[in-house]
Amino acid sequence: MKCVEKRLDGEVKYDGIIVKVRMDHAQLEDGRVVPREVVEHPGGVGILPVDDEGFCYMVRQFRYPFSRQLLEIPAGKLEYGEDPLACAVRELGEETGFTADELIPMGKCLTSPGISSETLYLYLARGLRAGDAHPDEGEFLNVEKYPLDELAAMAYGNELEDGKTQIAVLKAERLLKGR
Repeated sequence: MKCVEKRLDGEVKYDGIIVKVRMDHAQLEDGRVVPREVVEHPGGVGILPVDDEGFCYMVRQFRYPFSRQLLEIPAGKLEYGEDPLACAVRELGEETGFTADELIPMGKCLTSPGISSETLYLYLARGLRAGDAHPDEGEFLNVEKYPLDELAAMAYGNELEDGKTQIAVLKAERLLKGR
């Protein structure tokens, strides 16, 4: 059985700096009309930089909605229409100062498909060359270095709470062990 909901109309209720919030009406297969809240988001990228010794470079930064710092992979928001690979190159440099010889795609994930259009593209960065980080204005973060095995254990042990970080670490672990 193919389940499809047909969007009938929608109205932007909030137009913010990063997201828009829309209230839609959708028609179900049985003809009923239901409300659907949608958060429109341009998407983003996440990058796991791994050096030749197997150390990963993470960022620790304060996340306002949770009122605390989280350990995460370097990541950033796409501009509308921006190529994810170009965004990954930019964000890697901004947050860590690294450039990479190779950015290996690790797929994409839908962050919260029940309410948000956000898609995150994940990359593994290899062949790292150090440089100076230049975070966005108002962005304060610390770069920290961890062995990949330790990060994987942290992901399995629920010490890494950020979803994109868990996915990237576990995919990279599998990818690199298969090489």
